[in-house]
Amino acid sequence: MGGKRIISVILGPTAVGKTSLAIETASCFNTKIISADSRQCYRELNIGVAKPSAWQLDKIHHYFINSHSIKEEVNAAKFEELALGWTREIFEKHERAVMVGGTGLYIKAFCEGLDEMPAIDPAIRQEIQKGYSESGLNWLVEGIRKSDPLFFEKGEIQNPQRMMRALEVCLSTGRSIYSFRKEKRRDRNFIINKFGIHLPKEILHKQINERVDQMIESGLSEEVRNLLPYRKLHALQTVGYTELFSWLDGNLSFDQAVALIKKNTRLYAKRQMTWFRKDPAIQWIGPGDLEKIIKS
Repeated sequence: MGGKRIISVILGPTAVGKTSLAIETASCFNTKIISADSRQCYRELNIGVAKPSAWQLDKIHHYFINSHSIKEEVNAAKFEELALGWTREIFEKHERAVMVGGTGLYIKAFCEGLDEMPAIDPAIRQEIQKGYSESGLNWLVEGIRKSDPLFFEKGEIQNPQRMMRALEVCLSTGRSIYSFRKEKRRDRNFIINKFGIHLPKEILHKQINERVDQMIESGLSEEVRNLLPYRKLHALQTVGYTELFSWLDGNLSFDQAVALIKKNTRLYAKRQMTWFRKDPAIQWIGPGDLEKIIKS
């Protein structure tokens, strides 16, 4: 292709309207979409991860949707490698590409590259996952406080996945995860334009609550019930699934579990926004601002 190659990254919190805007954008550019969602890649997870509908997937080709099994290990480094390959593939026939998602670390990995992280002792990883599964968030926080005071001070202390990662690095190497971060960006041979979708908090919360209700009506509880044998897998340590596992265990009523999904999804959206607000390269738009993306 002779012109300049551009990828439009559409990001933002859960339930803000990313999927619809990305499909509109890809349709205008006559191109394909790379999903940057760390859960929609799993074939076995459907309702609870708000995958694009069958007709949306049929309309525009999406990479990284239904591409992996929950039994496979998928992480930001793997995503970076795969997404760069898909980008090259798209640019062979199109000058524009679209990326959409809310997993900030995956988007950062694609745009800037990742710092080199050490190998982790599998036994330590398993022990941490077991500890968290049995003893919960407070156990993780206390482990971080004792082992990695730097992460305890600066890190995402309410994010179990980030904490488990920090703890496994520290226990495997004796060093804080922050000591491996070089803050050196990798150059990409294409232009990256980042667009963040923003909504007033009360509207976003309303959309989150409505989405959870729709998931329940669509059969989320049955989807979770069928995944019970795999509940310990990393892919299932996520909002919408852990709460219903607690219901199936008899620890919560069904209504309590649904209310907790809504609450935890709102907290997750808040964490996403906290991450994205740190990036000055993001242009903030509304969910209907297609023209701003097209003109970029």
